[in-house]
Amino acid sequence: MVLSKFKKKKVRLPQIRAIQFLALGFAFLIVVGGGLLTLPVFSRDGQITPFIDALFTATSAVCVTGLTTVTTLAHWNFWGQLLILVLIEIGGLGFMILPILFFTLFRKKVGLKTRVVLQEALNVGEMSGVMKLMLYIIRFAVAIQVIGMILLAFSFVPRYGFAKGFWYAIFHSISAFCNAGFDLFGDSLVSYQSDPYVLLVISGLIIAGGLGFIVWRDILYYPQKRKLTLHSQVALLITTILLVGGTVLFVLTEKNAQYLAPHSTTFEKFVNCFFMSVTARTAGYFSVDYGMMSQAGLLLTCILMFVGGTSGSTAGGLKTTTLGVLLIQAVSMLKGRQHAEFSERTIRPAAVYRALTLFFISLTLCVAMIMVLSITEIIPRTSGIEYIMFEVFSAFGTVGLTAGLTPNLSVAGKLLIIGLMYIGRVGVLTVGFSLTMHGAKTKQLAHYKYPEESVIIG
Repeated sequence: MVLSKFKKKKVRLPQIRAIQFLALGFAFLIVVGGGLLTLPVFSRDGQITPFIDALFTATSAVCVTGLTTVTTLAHWNFWGQLLILVLIEIGGLGFMILPILFFTLFRKKVGLKTRVVLQEALNVGEMSGVMKLMLYIIRFAVAIQVIGMILLAFSFVPRYGFAKGFWYAIFHSISAFCNAGFDLFGDSLVSYQSDPYVLLVISGLIIAGGLGFIVWRDILYYPQKRKLTLHSQVALLITTILLVGGTVLFVLTEKNAQYLAPHSTTFEKFVNCFFMSVTARTAGYFSVDYGMMSQAGLLLTCILMFVGGTSGSTAGGLKTTTLGVLLIQAVSMLKGRQHAEFSERTIRPAAVYRALTLFFISLTLCVAMIMVLSITEIIPRTSGIEYIMFEVFSAFGTVGLTAGLTPNLSVAGKLLIIGLMYIGRVGVLTVGFSLTMHGAKTKQLAHYKYPEESVIIG
C-alpha cells in the first residue's frame, strides 16, 4: 500500500524562469569555456593552463570585458585565440544567438518559451516581434563587423602580411564591436597612438556596439518613420554628452601628459583623448599607459566605466539610459514637477524606481568590492586606493582597463573579479531577480499594498 502511494506521487522539478535561464546560460557558457581553455591544445607551450586563469579568461571573454591574468598573444596559440573570439561573439550578442541560428538554418518553429527568454534577453516590453528583432541584430552585427574588418585590413595587411594581417583585422573588429578589449598586440593599441586611422576605426566599432541594437534600428528607420523612440532619444543624448564631455575633460586633464609620443601632432593628441573617452565607456582598449595618467584623468575614467554603454547593447555598466532617467527625474523635480518628463513624454514611475534601485545597488556593490579587495590584495607603495578602485569599476562596467592589478591578483581576488564581471554583463537586476524572485509569492504580494506614511527627505 505504501509502495503504491509512493509510485503515484509525482516528483516536481523546480521550474526555471526566463530570467534564471539567462543567468544560468551565461554561467554555463563561462564554465564550459574555462574548461576548454585549460586544455594543452590551446596554449602556446602545450601545457595545461591553471583552471582559475582559464576560468578568468573565459569569464572576461563571455562577459566582453578584456581583463586577463595571462597575455592573450603570449599564452594562447591560434586555436586558443579563436576559441576566445567565439566566446566573445557569443557573449557579446547573447548566448541565445545559438538556438536562433539553429531554428533559422533548419527552419524550425520557435516555441513560446524561447520567445519569452528572447524577450528577457533583449529587455523589450513586448513579445511580438522579438524573433524578427533578434534576426535583425545578427544581420546588423555581421555587417558592421565585416565593414570594420575590411577597414582594419587596410592597415594591418600591409604591416603584418596577408594571413596575419587579415586574422588581426577579424579578431580586433569582433573584439571592438563586442566591446571586449582583447588584443593580439601585447600592449593593446599603445603602438598605434600615432595612427589616428586605426584609433578612429576601433572607436567607430566600439560606439556601434555600445550604442545598442534598438537605437541603431531607430536610426536606420528614421528616414521612413521620421521619429525616434524615447529610449533612443535618451540614449543618443547621454552618449553624446559623455563622448564630447569626456573628450574635452581628457584634453584638459591630460594636456601635460608625458606618455604620448614626443612627436605627436595636436590632432593625434586629440584623437587619443577622444579614444580614451570612447574606450573607457566599456571597451577596454587603451592607447596610453593608465599608470602614468593624472589623478583627475583616472577619476574621470572610473566615472565613465561605471556608466558604461546603452541598454540592449554589447556593453556593461550602469547604462546610459539609466543615468538619463535619473538626470531627467532630478531636473523634473527641481522644476517642481511630480513626474519625470522629457521630450513631451512622461517616463513611467516604474522605470524611475528601477533606475534608482539599479544605481544604488551598483554603487553599493562596487564600494563593497573595493573594500574587500583592499583587504585581499597588496597595494604597491607608489599607489593608493585608486589602484583597486580602477579595477573594480573596470570589471563591473565590463571595460577591461587596468592600472596593473589584474596580473597580480590573488586567487580570492580573481574569484571576486570573475563574479563582478559576470554581474556586470548579465545585469545586477537580472542576477538579483533570478536569486530572490519566487513566482507565486511575488504574484500574491502584487494584489495588495501596505498603508502609506511619509518619511522626511533632505
